[in-house]
Amino acid sequence: MMILTDEEKAMAAGDSGEAVAAAMETLMEYGRILGAERLVLTDNVAGANIFGKRHSKVLGSTDPKSLFSRFSLNSDKPLDVPMARAHSCQLIGPRDSKHYRLQGLSDADHAEASASEQYLASLGVSILNTCTPYQVGNNPRLGEHCAWMESSAVVYINSVLGARTNTEGRESSAAAMLTGRIPYAGLHITENRRATDLLVVDRPIETTSDWNVLGYYLGGVLGDSVPALSSSFPLSPDPVSLKQFGAAAASSGDVELYHIPGITAEAHTLEEAFGGRQPRQTVHFGEKEYTETVDALNATATGTDIDFVMIGCPHASLNQLRDVAALLEGRTISPDVALWVFTASALRDVAERSGWLETIERSGAKVLSDTCPAIGQFLPPGTRRFATDSAKQAHYLPAIAGVEGRFGSTAMCIEAAVKGRWSA
Repeated sequence: MMILTDEEKAMAAGDSGEAVAAAMETLMEYGRILGAERLVLTDNVAGANIFGKRHSKVLGSTDPKSLFSRFSLNSDKPLDVPMARAHSCQLIGPRDSKHYRLQGLSDADHAEASASEQYLASLGVSILNTCTPYQVGNNPRLGEHCAWMESSAVVYINSVLGARTNTEGRESSAAAMLTGRIPYAGLHITENRRATDLLVVDRPIETTSDWNVLGYYLGGVLGDSVPALSSSFPLSPDPVSLKQFGAAAASSGDVELYHIPGITAEAHTLEEAFGGRQPRQTVHFGEKEYTETVDALNATATGTDIDFVMIGCPHASLNQLRDVAALLEGRTISPDVALWVFTASALRDVAERSGWLETIERSGAKVLSDTCPAIGQFLPPGTRRFATDSAKQAHYLPAIAGVEGRFGSTAMCIEAAVKGRWSA
């Protein structure tokens, strides 16, 4: 049985209203499943609580309060939800507020999602609408207890920043938002953050594409472990490479935390990463593994014609937007190809002011925000085969949308968009 403070007991008893009591019920049940003995304070929550037509169709109502009560608090009764107790932000959502028609959404669909968004904002939630809140200002500190959804964001803040979160669901993150609590279990506990397995890198890892491939291999062979990396070659990833690496590892496996001694937040040495213990297992990544992993990422493709090129999973950084603009400068994409670049709306605004948006869209491409094809479940009409520079998207989109996928570097993807075919 979980030990609650007096304040937590009062919330559970309904002293702060039915919605908070429902949230506490969720956290206590969740904590029992995790084996948590208590809750821990959190003041940084990242959830996904914008609802659209898929949800309202199930509920039979477009009322934002009813939708939040049902899908975030598991209540069939519409509850009066108070302001968020913890600082909270909205992750990636179902639609682009500017280009929703490009997604195939109607004005009514857009209005429904907007009403849900406005309701969430009225609760004090920051509407960041991105899978990369750390790229637009939400950077939790070392050791800070958080309650975040979104696997690629979780592995980034755990590993690169040294914050502490498990991969939460909609209900647990909504409960944390209203109570400022989350079960003290999993990666909130120091001992559980020690490395368990060792990945020895036996080839140079130099490009962001290489880091995608390495991450996809790591997740596939080590699953839900806490890996540490070792290499006789210099490892010097930039933030984009770390973002792509973690997203790939969380897609092919269930990696929520990794250690690269001297680079990530919590370990300067391998001994520190493992806490003095020996690795449970050691795996190697060399030329053979690299080639096999690239082949696996391209396994669904049966031809070279490309209909759609998708860049920005997880959402593209400013550096990535700048690089895409440079690759497209003075060029025009094939009339048979749709090139869509996805980023946070805040970064799209910066790209517009910087002139990169104009350069990208002059080529015939589009820059979208707030969503992505996997989350929003949309593709350009007639898409049969797509290309992407994201191992995560190459992993998910063929299964979600029933299309073929090609994986390669950003430059390779831009070439495919211009030529209409994959020539790597």
